Amino acid sequence: MLKLTYRQSFQKAAGCYRSKGFTLAELLIALSILGVIATFTIPKVLVAQRDFTYKANAKDVAAMLAGAYTQLKLNGDLSSSTTIGDLTPFMNYVRVYTGSIDDTYTDTIFNCGTTYHCLQLHNGGVIAYRSAAAFGGTATTNGLPFCFDPDGKVTDGITNGPGKSLCLFLYYNGRIVDRANIPAGTSNTVGTYGAMPNKTPPWFSWD
Repeated sequence: MLKLTYRQSFQKAAGCYRSKGFTLAELLIALSILGVIATFTIPKVLVAQRDFTYKANAKDVAAMLAGAYTQLKLNGDLSSSTTIGDLTPFMNYVRVYTGSIDDTYTDTIFNCGTTYHCLQLHNGGVIAYRSAAAFGGTATTNGLPFCFDPDGKVTDGITNGPGKSLCLFLYYNGRIVDRANIPAGTSNTVGTYGAMPNKTPPWFSWD
């Protein structure tokens, strides 16, 4: 058996190493493919993450309103004349907001001011409610609407853009539902409301 010289051994090893590597062209092709995949995948991941945050914050808002309702009831102050404003002393918010936010789907801009009061929350969202609306009764269909804009601003001002507000109803019995699932005959001192599934943004669900 012939022994390989040092140079022959080195060349053989180098040849084996080269056979297992990638050429520059192959690396560029692989990076191009990864770039195409990322172009389609990353936006979807970001939207999914945003929607998850919106939904979690909306559930926190519902829980906060439910807690404020419970405290008001324990204090013996719950009545047919109760408004969302009566719950605000038991709510955790940053400040009264007087700007504009996105309205619900099929609507554009919601202006905060005298008719509608708005509260900016620690999560960046804004709650809007009609200050003059009271339960108007003690039935299970007497409910007060309040809207939650998850990003607390006008995203694009169109009827079906991102960041649209979610409208929820708080009923005299403490139940909270979204606008798509309110019972027939829902009313308060301002008006009567019907279920409107198209008002609930696709990022929200109770599950």
